[in-house]
Amino acid sequence: MNIRNLEYLVALAKYRHFQRAAEACNVSQPTLSAQLRKLENELGLQLLERTTRKIRFTQTGLRLVEQTQVVLREIEALKNMASSSYHQSLSQTLDIGIIPTLAPYMFSHMNAVCHENFPEIELEIHEAQTNQLLNMLESDAIKCAIMTSNKDTSKYVELPLFDEPLMLGVSHQHPWARLNDINMGHLKNSKILMIDDGNCLHSQVLRYCYQFELEPDTRFVAMHLETLRRGVAFNRGVSFFPLLSTQHGNNENIKYLRCIAPEPKRKVVLIFHRSDPMRKKYEILRNAIARYMERYFIDFNVMA
Repeated sequence: MNIRNLEYLVALAKYRHFQRAAEACNVSQPTLSAQLRKLENELGLQLLERTTRKIRFTQTGLRLVEQTQVVLREIEALKNMASSSYHQSLSQTLDIGIIPTLAPYMFSHMNAVCHENFPEIELEIHEAQTNQLLNMLESDAIKCAIMTSNKDTSKYVELPLFDEPLMLGVSHQHPWARLNDINMGHLKNSKILMIDDGNCLHSQVLRYCYQFELEPDTRFVAMHLETLRRGVAFNRGVSFFPLLSTQHGNNENIKYLRCIAPEPKRKVVLIFHRSDPMRKKYEILRNAIARYMERYFIDFNVMA
């Protein structure tokens, strides 16, 4: 079986267009089409349903594409491991994805970590929601990602970075504004302003709503943390905010309370493909970030 033909198959799955896939592979359209037919003949399987209007993969074809992506990554890993440029230290450019509830607030920290530990690295940060970052990882648009641990990240290597506390934001006009901390049990039946369910923070907050009998307020749903913050500032309700996000921006009409018994947290991880030959490099980066963030949290006196 020709590896090049496997690359043609993955390209066609990506572009869903013979001509564009052929251009991406630097071959003619008839060549790509012929080689894919050859692949089908070798496998004895129909991978495509060819029509004059559009390309449609069979269920078998879709499964094969998924497995082929794994095979091609393993082959690339072997090439990298054999290359003389494979070193243990970080160098050149790193494409890293970060979820929106972390990216604006992690940016300065990431720069500080790299400046202190890896002055030779150039960070390329891609901000996107969890499902988008996972798709970018699958297509190799990014090499690793920083996000919160969830069931969809279990297929990747997860290196823990830090546990980020969630603070309760209230308006200064709210009765709780006189407090510095609040017991989670005292929030029972409170209405909680929510962020959109496309954001992983939504499911994390929802879990605490179920656990402590809080009521998600469906009358106000924000796409971004800053919109959520404005809702709280205008005393539309209360909401949970990741600690890092509470240290930025103009929060003059918001009081952030530390929640206790228990303290709600989210687990932030660095993920990448199991077959990625850069694992040792990511471990170096992970250790540097974890040390830096541990010092940061101690400075704000939020460690358990």
